[in-house]
Amino acid sequence: MIRVVATTPFDGQKPGTSGLRKKVQVFQQPHYVENFVQSLFDSLKEFEGETLVVGGDGRYFNREAIQTVIKIAAAAGFGRVLVGQGGILSTPAASAVIRKHEAFGGIILSASHNPGGEHGDFGIKYNIGNGGPAPEPVTDAIFARSQAITQYRISDAPDVDLDTQGITRVEDMVVDVIDPVEDYAELMGTLFDFDAIRDLFGAGFTMRFDAMSAVTGPYARAILEETLGAAPGTVVHGQPLPDFGGHHPDPNLVHAKDLYDLLMSDHAPDLGAASDGDGDRNMIIGRGRYLTPSDSLAIIAANAHLAPGYAAGIAGIARSMPTSGAADRVAEKLGVTCYETPTGWKFFGNLLDAGLATVCGEESFGTGSNHVREKDGLWAVLMWLNILAVRRQSVAAIVADHWATYGRNYYTRHDYEEVDAAAAEGLVADLRARLDTLPGSVLGGLTVEKADDFAYHDPVDGSVTTKQGLRVFFTDGSRIVYRLSGTGTAGATLRVYIERFEPDAARHDLDTQAALADLIAIARSLPDIEGRTGRSEPSVIT
Repeated sequence: MIRVVATTPFDGQKPGTSGLRKKVQVFQQPHYVENFVQSLFDSLKEFEGETLVVGGDGRYFNREAIQTVIKIAAAAGFGRVLVGQGGILSTPAASAVIRKHEAFGGIILSASHNPGGEHGDFGIKYNIGNGGPAPEPVTDAIFARSQAITQYRISDAPDVDLDTQGITRVEDMVVDVIDPVEDYAELMGTLFDFDAIRDLFGAGFTMRFDAMSAVTGPYARAILEETLGAAPGTVVHGQPLPDFGGHHPDPNLVHAKDLYDLLMSDHAPDLGAASDGDGDRNMIIGRGRYLTPSDSLAIIAANAHLAPGYAAGIAGIARSMPTSGAADRVAEKLGVTCYETPTGWKFFGNLLDAGLATVCGEESFGTGSNHVREKDGLWAVLMWLNILAVRRQSVAAIVADHWATYGRNYYTRHDYEEVDAAAAEGLVADLRARLDTLPGSVLGGLTVEKADDFAYHDPVDGSVTTKQGLRVFFTDGSRIVYRLSGTGTAGATLRVYIERFEPDAARHDLDTQAALADLIAIARSLPDIEGRTGRSEPSVIT
């Protein structure tokens, strides 16, 4: 039986870069999830009888939210729901399932790399039929509807057994509980040379993959250990837990420090890798060599042809604007275009669908390709394993060779997390107002060449996206970028990106923070970060 429930709008149900993210307690409010999901369905058209994919990263409140989504989908008229067993689907796996089964779209329950648990974060994201995040016209429509909603429709059927694969019904809608790994693993087998990777492990190659007690554990164990022959125990923290085992599931130098320390030690395996809460981010570390996501993207693009799925070469590269220019030099040598987009994977979707780009990446530990329409952490790890299996060199040797060929982009990101939102917005607004006065000025001994507020003109649909980050370029080719992030749930996060190109191979092994020390000082003093935010040091340096 379908019930019609009267409701009133909640403030702030506006999806951000990657959906709606709030604290768990916010989502637990009566009617909160129902309002947002009903607003989502009210904003879509012609989905009656169609298929919807549903799953999440296993964080606290995942199962409860999935039951609500299923019951509202049944009331809305969907014909079929595919839901991952246990409520589990990584974000890239959800994209793969949407695409393989030609679903109308999908709902992913996740706050990605944000902390989980009863007092952590939760999120809901809608992906469209190409498997990618909903574009802004869709998210704008969802928000507008959420501010006017007066009722929602929901089935009062019993909860679905999420732990048993098979088919049940909710009203007239089929609910198919599927193996969350199978479709994704099958896709990976078409892209990479699994035989070569098996041989690599068979020859004694060692690695550690830290799933951070998040969603990629089942995927990594099935593919790395069971299919490719990595030693048992290669995958650590492999069981998805509602609170991620107390981890902050963000694979960077702060939250995956144990992995970094291991790879820098005398007991290091050949490769270290980690993924995040929902499986779309990655960190790659070789024995004695940490690799920035920007460099990883560039090296993957330069070597993608070594994997069977990319043997014909790549059509183009796309990177977010804050990502370093390392990929641009690879694109130039390959004779393809490198597209510079705003941050947010949804901006890559048009390029991928149009066949203009094959490999994409963001400096925020996200890399992927045209196989899905999301960044994909485990895909990046498998690509690196394929490269290592063919080249039979260490990660450090491959990195050194790449820098010798293309030069090195020294690059760092300084995050100031949970800054007072008004202070952060004031800092950005003041600097934006001063951009036109900066060219020609000398800061810390460096001359400003130009400064702007990045705007993106989509080459496919002609849309324009403005105010995507403040950029300051210097005459020596260095740059500083300032941007407010949209992925947090408390206060504001100010991200500062600092970059300098070094063509001289004799200077490729400097400490990154030392190589950028003068730019770091400028980056802090130019907008007076300490004076405006009270922060003398960043929360996280990557």
